[in-house]
Formats: sequence, C-alpha cells, structure tokens
Amino acid sequence: MGKEVKTNAMRFLDKNKVSYKMHLYESDGFMDGVSVAKKLSQPLEKTFKTLVAQGKTKNYYVFVIPVAEEVDMKKAARAVGEKFVELLPVKELTAVTGYVRGGCSPIGMKKQFPTVIHESASAQDTIMVSGGRLGSQIELNPEELARVIRAEFTDIIMKEK
Repeated sequence: MGKEVKTNAMRFLDKNKVSYKMHLYESDGFMDGVSVAKKLSQPLEKTFKTLVAQGKTKNYYVFVIPVAEEVDMKKAARAVGEKFVELLPVKELTAVTGYVRGGCSPIGMKKQFPTVIHESASAQDTIMVSGGRLGSQIELNPEELARVIRAEFTDIIMKEK
C-alpha cells in the first residue's frame, strides 16, 4: 500500500497532538452521511456531518450534527448569536472552507469559524466526522474535537413533532 496522504484535517490534529483513527471507504463521489455510516458499519448517533452556514452579519459558522438529523436553523442562529443563518450554497463551499461537499471536515478549514457541535456528541466516547476528503472519516473523542477547534456543545437539531 502506498504512503497515506494526509488531509488538512489530519495535519491539524497531528500538529495539535490529538489522537484519532482514520476510516477509509470506497467513494466515487458525494455520499450522504447515513450511507457513509452504513458503509463503515458505524452507528448513526456516532457519525456526524458538517454544515456551513452564513449569518445575517455575513459571518460564517460551522454546525456539526448527527448524520440522520436536520439542523434547526433558528436554534443554530441563536447558538451563534445571529438573527438568522442559512446554509452556504454548495458552489461556495470549497472557496470558503477548502473542502468539497461530502468531504467537509470541521477540522482544518482555511479559517477557523465559530463552531457548534450538537450536544449528543458529548455523550459518546468517540464520534466520526469527515476526514477532509471523499472516502475518509476521522474518529476521535468529541471533547478533544471541541477543545482543538474551540467549539461548544448545544442543541441545534430539529425535534420530531
């Protein structure tokens, strides 16, 4: 097997001495998070997706939520002190974060944006987030993740009615 190519996310974790485990999977393009979790035989509640939004102030924010859930935009806006936030159009994602859709990690973006991780992550020993490219996931301790990217935990997902 050839030399493993590190992503920005992995280099960032290495530099900050955060232990993590890589999980690789075959990918021929974008896959939703639920499909990725199933492909890696990971529980949905341990597998998280990264969403990037922009607020009324034009500032960017990162929201990390379980793959099977939907972000509640009102809760997300409150969590970052905005009147409202809206998800970034996919075509702007790479320019803002340095990552592509399906490979967007909350770790090692071009710039560190204010980040909120759904509170359910803190109940897990480890969670999975994108490894920074299609076909890779990083498993790490959620408290370590929050510490290194200066994120906070709060409720930002929709509740079933």
